[in-house]
Amino acid sequence: MLLARCAGRRIFLAGGAALAMMPLAGARAQGNWPERTITIIVSFPPGGSTDIAARILAQPLSELVGKPVVIENRGGAGGNIGIGAAARAAADGYTLLCTSSAFVVNPSLYRNAPYDPFKDFTPVTTLGASPNVVAVPPDSRFRSLKDLIAFAKANPDKLNWASPGSGTTPHLAGEIIRLRAGIQVQHIGFAGAGPATQATLAGQVDYIVAHQGSVEGPLRSGQLMPLAHSGTGRQADWPDLPSLAELGIEGAESETFLALFAPAGVPAPVIARLTEAVETVLRHSEVRERYRKAGMPVVDGGQEELRARVAREVPLWRDVIRQAGISVN
Repeated sequence: MLLARCAGRRIFLAGGAALAMMPLAGARAQGNWPERTITIIVSFPPGGSTDIAARILAQPLSELVGKPVVIENRGGAGGNIGIGAAARAAADGYTLLCTSSAFVVNPSLYRNAPYDPFKDFTPVTTLGASPNVVAVPPDSRFRSLKDLIAFAKANPDKLNWASPGSGTTPHLAGEIIRLRAGIQVQHIGFAGAGPATQATLAGQVDYIVAHQGSVEGPLRSGQLMPLAHSGTGRQADWPDLPSLAELGIEGAESETFLALFAPAGVPAPVIARLTEAVETVLRHSEVRERYRKAGMPVVDGGQEELRARVAREVPLWRDVIRQAGISVN
């Protein structure tokens, strides 16, 4: 059971999961870090998927390293306020950043993003990720993405579609489909996946693109029918659901991810110990199950996987944003 103690915008997580005795090889060899409280800046308000991901991690990480782990929510400006604050934090390993795919999108989406994703941060690890899903209500005329694209080509600007908001990765995944398939459809951005889902269920839009975890309930209950996903290969939970690549939409692989970063300049031994501690926590079956139930299955691969993800997705989303003419002031 989580024991939360609030102090302003800070929450200390302690107790519960029995990970304190899990081995952490080489701890002494990596110096004395940590010697005091670790703060994880979350770049979005409490209650969202990024906040949940940080809280799942914080408690067992605190128990493993033997020091308090504090969550500090710094939401606003699409994640830029929190990311910028973390970029300016001391490079000592005591301030970390938990953020979403906004990290790789915002430098191209905003004119003056307050950070450089390559120069200002050191990757630690991806926490969880899920593909973006194209879905329709069960009474939709479309039974496949092929049907939807064929109709859209024959009827330009007749279809509209929902996303959790302009500039989110589901929005950009939907724009990739539009650009690659050569169709004209009208995007309607909502303030989150909940309102976008409700609009789809109410028949106000023809389809929705959202990250799988945010619409897991409606998908499983049959309120939404998935047509395709933006991940690679087939998904374990949805083995019959084709990927966009399988349907001939190339270069559309994407996920909505949640990840942990440290400010650039943190000493390499501290980064090594931090990464080892986080990966130790993420290997625990109970933690993995909590991420899965939250709709963001743990991604293996550690620091190098996240580094490669950032290197791949920053230019991917930059090109989509430019081609689609998307901007946020």
